[in-house]
Formats: sequence, structure tokens, C-alpha cells
Amino acid sequence: MKAIILSAGQGRRLMPLTSNMAKCCLPLHGISILEWQLSQIARCDIDEVVVVTGFAFERVDAIVEKVSGANVRTLHNPMYAHTDNLGTCWEARSEMNAPFVLMNGDTLFEAAVLQRLLNCDKHYPITLATNNKAHFDLDDMKIITDGERLLKVSKQLDIHLVSGESIGLMVFNQAGADAFTNKLEEMMDKQDALKLWYLSAIDQLASEGLAGICPINGLSWCEVDDAADFSAAADIVNQWPG
Repeated sequence: MKAIILSAGQGRRLMPLTSNMAKCCLPLHGISILEWQLSQIARCDIDEVVVVTGFAFERVDAIVEKVSGANVRTLHNPMYAHTDNLGTCWEARSEMNAPFVLMNGDTLFEAAVLQRLLNCDKHYPITLATNNKAHFDLDDMKIITDGERLLKVSKQLDIHLVSGESIGLMVFNQAGADAFTNKLEEMMDKQDALKLWYLSAIDQLASEGLAGICPINGLSWCEVDDAADFSAAADIVNQWPG
């Protein structure tokens, strides 16, 4: 199984820390966010990792080059400054020709999260790792579900209908990979394509009955969007095995 990490963005909400480095290069206890991800992925049933780069890609390349004992490589997105992550996925579509895991470069998780996603009973071609909590804010990638079926995923959902959030980690079987890459091609032909997130493609595929969920409630994860997240992440990852 291949894992694809979307790490093309700068992370402007973390400026000035990201003025000359990609968000995934920021250190937590002297270890970059990307290395924390790779250390947990290495504990799971993943054979290969592709890191899709963009801003300050040379620093990301340098991190990957020093990773030992793992099959990790980078793929550069030259469009990173002009597109959101739908375009980044489109640039990486040739890597999506078989079952794969897709994750955001700012989603940190203990190995048990990814392994639960890999092991869960998958009744749909695309399965999102999801989390439940008492309150949701505007920045959460919220979901609406019907049992295990994903109905909607978006930041703009009626809070009274929301049943959880996507954590930015999902798995595709062969049918899911084919449906996703076809949807990327379709959406990249639209006028507003460069402004879209890849989860807008997942949202459309969910409306076609192709997506389900795998709850990871009780396991440790976080995302790093701003300074408060970055500070909290330092405490969270420090509890994980090295």
C-alpha cells in the first residue's frame, strides 16, 4: 500500500515560522512534522510513501533524503503557488493508479490511527478516518453521515446535522482510486478548479454513494493550522513512541 502526503503548502497562518520553509518542515522537539508522520507510518502496513512538495521543496527533499530504512520519495508540484490542494492531487494523479492512502501534510497521528483505517471493514471504495467531538468550529472539515456512509464533507455544513469531522486521512481501494482520479480530471476542467480543495471531489463522490467512514475516536491525532495548533501538537506528539 502506498501513502501519499500532500505537503505543497506554505502554511501562511504560521508566519513568520513558515516564511522560508514549508509547514511540514517545522520542528516539534527537534523533529520535523514530516518526520513525525513518517515515524508513525513506518509502524503500519505501508510499503511506499510519496511526499508531494511545493513551497520551499528543497528543504522537504533534504528531510526525505536523510530518512533511513524507508521507501520514501518526493514529487514536486510546480503549480503550488497557483492552486489549492485539488491541483496538488491532480499533479500526483499518476501515483494513484492502485489502492493508496492520502493524507494532509499537517495531520499528525499516532500509528494506531492509520492502522485502524487500514484494518477497518471497508464497505465503500473510499473510506475517511473521522472523529467525533462535542463542538465544531468554522475551520473543522465537518461531515454528515448515514451510519457508515458519508453523505457530505465540507467546512460549510449545518452544524445541527454534523456527525463528526474528517481528520485529513483516507484510504482508496482500486475502484476508489479510479473514481477519484477521474473526478480530478473532470474538476480540473472547471473555471474555478485552482481554488478548490480535494475534499470537494470527495464530497461529490460521496453524493454518488462511493465514500464511507472509519471512526478513530479515542486515538491521538491533531492538525497544525496555526500557532495554537503548533503549540498543542508539541505536547501531543511527545506522548507517542519514537
